[in-house]
Amino acid sequence: MHKPHHSDTEIELKLLMEAIYLKYSYDFRDYTLASQKRRVLHAMRELGCATISALQERVVHQPKAFSELLQYLTIPVTEMFRDPGYYAALREHVIPVLRTYPSLKIWVAGCSTGEEVFSLAILLKEEGLLERSIIYATDINPKSLEKARKCMFPLENMRAYTQNYQQAGGKRAFSDYYTAAYNAALFDRSLCENVTFADHSLATDTVFAETQLISCRNVMIYFKKKLQERALGLFHESLCHRGFLGLGSKESIDFSSYARHFEPIVKRERIFRKL
Repeated sequence: MHKPHHSDTEIELKLLMEAIYLKYSYDFRDYTLASQKRRVLHAMRELGCATISALQERVVHQPKAFSELLQYLTIPVTEMFRDPGYYAALREHVIPVLRTYPSLKIWVAGCSTGEEVFSLAILLKEEGLLERSIIYATDINPKSLEKARKCMFPLENMRAYTQNYQQAGGKRAFSDYYTAAYNAALFDRSLCENVTFADHSLATDTVFAETQLISCRNVMIYFKKKLQERALGLFHESLCHRGFLGLGSKESIDFSSYARHFEPIVKRERIFRKL
């Protein structure tokens, strides 16, 4: 019988992901091979390991090495009001419905360093809904969450963020929301008064609240089918009757078993509603 041939790299990657799961309970086993490989090779260069096996040895014996590797495995590529059309569509199609609830729970899954959380908070504030909202901002990377909690972003990003904000239908001067200090933009603390930052993995954890809106953008793009299904299952379970789900611009639920449980509200911007 012919055995499938795996390259040494594939074998080493598989063993590394298994070791991480067994030792630290972080599950990257169902991330796509391409994204695993790209991130691990980058980490090897940065951490000075000649082979994936050498990296694995370090990670198993040194928790500090794992914490460093985690920064490469969960690379945050994000900006405030990223894909402005998404936020404009939320404003137009989702906010009017959210207005009808006396209180709101919103989940930003895979919130990374918090750019999306602050964008949503600004949007809710402008629509008069922030006071009655609780936002759960979750990620598997504690260092990213720590950054998000600081309400600070690099000042040099503000020009791009301002442009995004304006295209997303922003109602004020974007600079109203932050003060410039040294090389950082410090955002108004009131924006995150109702935000709970928490460690949560879509691969291993369960649902923790009933929500009216879930925004999970550009996270599932790195998942294999099985993990995508698990994440969508969590979202479906968490959302209230007729709750909303927003995904990233290259993500889809068309081919998942949950496709029939959601209807597209703004297909182009990947905003769905639970049936």
